[in-house]
Amino acid sequence: MAEQFLYEQLDTLSQWGSIKQKTPQGMTDNLNTSFDLRPYQIDAFSRFFYCYENEFPNKTWPLHFLFNMATGSGKTLIMAGLILYLYEKGYRNFLFFVNSTNIIEKTKDNFLNQTSIKYLFAETLIFDGKRVRITQVENFEAVNQNDINICFTTIQQLHNDLNNEKENALTFVDFRQHKIILLADEAHHMNVRTKSQKALFESWENTVERILTQNEDNVLLEFTATHDYADPAMVEKYRNKIIIRYDLLHFRNDHFSKDVVIIQSDFDQRERILQALLLNQYKQEVAAKYRINLKPVILFKAQRTIAQSQKVETDFRALIDTLTEKEIAAIRRSNIPLVQRAFSFFNSNGINDEQLAARLKRGFSPDYCLSVNGKEDKKKYQILVNTLEDKSNHIRAIFTVKMLNEGWDVLNLFDIVRCYETRDTGRKTIGTTTMSEAQLIGRGARYFPFVLPTSNNRFRRKFDDDLTNELRVLEELHYHSINDSRYISEIRQALIEQGMLDEREITRQLKLKEAFKQTDFYKFGIIWLNKRSPKSYRGIKSFADLGVKKRNYTHMIATGQGGVTVAFENQNGRVVREEARWDIKVSEIASNIIQTAVDRNPFFIFSTLKNYFPDLTSMRTFNTNFNYLGGLAITFQGNLYGLENNRTEKLRAVQGLLVQIESEIRANVTEYEGSREFHRKHLHDIFTDKVMKFDTNNPRAAENPQFEFFVSTKEWFTANNLYGTSEEEAFVRMLDRKMDDLVKQYEDVYLLRNEGHFSIYAFQDGRTFQPDFALFLRQKDGEMLIYQLFIEPKGKHLKEHDKWKKIFLQEIKDEFASRTLAFESDAYRLVGVPFYNNENENEFWLTLAGALS
Repeated sequence: MAEQFLYEQLDTLSQWGSIKQKTPQGMTDNLNTSFDLRPYQIDAFSRFFYCYENEFPNKTWPLHFLFNMATGSGKTLIMAGLILYLYEKGYRNFLFFVNSTNIIEKTKDNFLNQTSIKYLFAETLIFDGKRVRITQVENFEAVNQNDINICFTTIQQLHNDLNNEKENALTFVDFRQHKIILLADEAHHMNVRTKSQKALFESWENTVERILTQNEDNVLLEFTATHDYADPAMVEKYRNKIIIRYDLLHFRNDHFSKDVVIIQSDFDQRERILQALLLNQYKQEVAAKYRINLKPVILFKAQRTIAQSQKVETDFRALIDTLTEKEIAAIRRSNIPLVQRAFSFFNSNGINDEQLAARLKRGFSPDYCLSVNGKEDKKKYQILVNTLEDKSNHIRAIFTVKMLNEGWDVLNLFDIVRCYETRDTGRKTIGTTTMSEAQLIGRGARYFPFVLPTSNNRFRRKFDDDLTNELRVLEELHYHSINDSRYISEIRQALIEQGMLDEREITRQLKLKEAFKQTDFYKFGIIWLNKRSPKSYRGIKSFADLGVKKRNYTHMIATGQGGVTVAFENQNGRVVREEARWDIKVSEIASNIIQTAVDRNPFFIFSTLKNYFPDLTSMRTFNTNFNYLGGLAITFQGNLYGLENNRTEKLRAVQGLLVQIESEIRANVTEYEGSREFHRKHLHDIFTDKVMKFDTNNPRAAENPQFEFFVSTKEWFTANNLYGTSEEEAFVRMLDRKMDDLVKQYEDVYLLRNEGHFSIYAFQDGRTFQPDFALFLRQKDGEMLIYQLFIEPKGKHLKEHDKWKKIFLQEIKDEFASRTLAFESDAYRLVGVPFYNNENENEFWLTLAGALS
C-alpha cells in the first residue's frame, strides 16, 4: 500500500473529529466581513493550525506546507487569514512572491488598497486592543516590529536580487536575522529542479530552499491549483507537505463554481458572435428582473496572434455599428433550447428585436470594450480587468489571445466566444491549444454571488435541482464554439480532466401528476410561508438584554515574580503566593481613559452600537450609563502598587474589557430573523415541475421502478417520483400504512414533495429551512379546517447537526397551537412535527396524531 500524503492523513483526522474546525477571533475579526469564510476554507485553516501547533510523523523544520486549492477557491483570502494568525504567533515579516508581475499588482490591491472591492482585511486591524498597520517594504531591515510588513516580488526578481546583491534589495542576511513567512503563489512554476532532476544551483527552486533554511523559524507556504501528483520526484518532495487537496472537481461539485455549458453552432462567425451577445444580454435582463446588480462580461478569444484578435475586434465593431432587428430575427431560427428560452423570455417581458438591437449597441459601445493582447496591455489594464464586478467598471467585452489565461480574478464573465474554427489535429493526447482554452474557461467559471429571498447562500449554485428556473442562466458559463464533433469531444475531455465538467452527471425530472394538477386543491389552494427580514433590535436597552454577561473582567498586572526550576525537582510542595485583587467600577475610571480605549476599538462607534441598542442616545451614555459600560467592573489582579495613578494599566484593562464585550455581542447577534406572521401563496405558483441534476454516485439519482410504481398508484402522493433518501422513502411508506385512518377523518389528503420549491425561516436567526414535505389535511366534518404540516425525515447521524430545525418545528407548533390563519371560508392550522426516523416511527405517529387532535 502506497504511503499516504499528509492531506490524506489529515482527511482521516478530520473525519474522526480530531481536527476542530476553528477560526481564531484575532483572525476573523481582522478579515473583511464582506468575504464569508466557506467550509473548505475553514477546513484549510484548521488543518494548518493543527499542523503548526502539534507534532506529527515526519514534521520537519523549517516548516514547509502546500495548499493545493482550485482556481477561484479564495487562496489569497487563505493567505490573508494566515498572515493574521501568524502575526499573533509573533511573526511580523512576510514575503509574497510569484512568477508574474500582474499577479503581484492584483495581490497588492487585495492586501494594501482599502478602497478596492477585493481588499481582504478589515478597515482597521486590532490585536490586543492596539491598531496594527499593513506596510509594504523593500526589505526587512529597520521595519516597524508592530506592523505587518509585506515585501512583494516576483520569483525572478527575488532570484536576481539574492544572487546579485544591490542597495535596498533583499539579501540572505534578511532571512538569517529575521524569522520570515514565505508566501509562494502559483507555486507549480517553482519546481524546475525537482522535475528535471538536475541539481542546478541557479534554479528558482534552489533559491527558495536556500532562503527558507537560513532560519529554522522561517516558514514556507505554497499555493497552487495545479499540483503534479504524477511525477515521482514531486510525490516524494511533497508527500509530507500538502495540507489540503481541494481540486476543481470538488470545488464545482460543492456548487461553488458556475456550470460550464458548451454551445456549438453551425452559424458563421458573425452570427455566432451575435448569438453569444444575445445570450449575454439575456443574462443581464434576467438579473434586472430579479433586482440583481449584474453586468455580464463577454470575452472574444483569438487563436494565436494579436493581429487575429484585432481583426475580431474590427469585425465585432462593424457588427455592432450596423446591427439591425432583421439580423436578430435571423438568430431566432436556432434550435438550441437555451437560445429559444432567451427569446421566450424577451417576448414575455416585452423586449422586441428592435429594442434588443438598441440595447446591444448601447451596451457594447467602444467605451465599454477593451483589448488586452500584449504585455503592456496586461500591465496597463491589470486592475481594470480584475475589478470587472465593480459598479464603476463599465467594461462589457474583452478581446484577447492568451494574456488572461492565468492570474485573472473575474466573477462576472459569463460568455467566451472562440473566434476561430481550426483545432489541434494529429494528436493522441489533448492539444496545447485546447488545454489553454480549458484553462481560460476555468478562469471564467468563478461563481457570481447573489442573494435571493429563498436563499442567503451567496456563493453557491442554487438551481442544480431546478434547471429550468429563469435564474439558472446566471449560474452558467457559456462557451461558444463551432459545431465540430471532434473538437467538442476534445474540449469536453479537457474540461473533465481539469474538473470543470463531471462526466458522471445525470438529470432527473420531478413532475407533478396531471391528475393532481386538475384538482381544485392545486388550482385554488394555498400554502402559508413566513418571510426573512433584517433582525430588529427594538426593545434592546442594555447589555443584559443582548446577553452580555455583567461579570467582572479580570485584568492581570505583571508582578515581576519568577524563579529557577530544576529539571527533575519534585514540585508538589511548592506554594504560589496568592496575588492581591482590587475591583474597580468602570464608572470610577477617568472618562478620558475610557474614551481613549473606546476610540482605539473600531467596533465601538456610535452607528454600530446604535444598530444593536436602538435607544442609545450618545457615546457618553454608552460610557457612563449603568445599563452599558457604567454598570461593569474590572478586577485588577497582581502587583497593585500605585494602581490608583497608573493610567496606562487602567487603559489596558478597559481595552481588554471592550474586547470581551465585543466578543459577547458578536456571539449573540444575528443578521436576520424569521417573521412569526405567515403569508399565503397559491400552490400552483410554488409547486411546479423540475429538472434536477445528480452525480450518478448519489443514491437519490438511482432508478427505483418499484417505488415509482408504488407512488404512481397513490392519489395522495402528488409527484411522479421522490428521488429522495431511504429515510424519506420509509416515511412515505409509513404514511401509506396510516392512510386508511386518515381518510376516515379527512376529506383531502395530499403530500407534496419540497425539492427547493419553498423555504421557511427560523424565528430566531432567519436560517433557511426547506422541509422535505408539506402534508395537507382537510377535515370532513365541522369547521372547514385545513392542517398544513411541515415534515422532515432525518437520519440519526444528522439529528444533532440539524437540531435547530427541530427547535424551529416545535416553535411553529407552539405558535399556532391556539390560533389559525384564515383565507376565504377556510381556516388553516400550521403544525411542525419532530423529525421522522425509521427507528422511531411509532413515536413520530403518536406525536403527529396528538398534534392534530
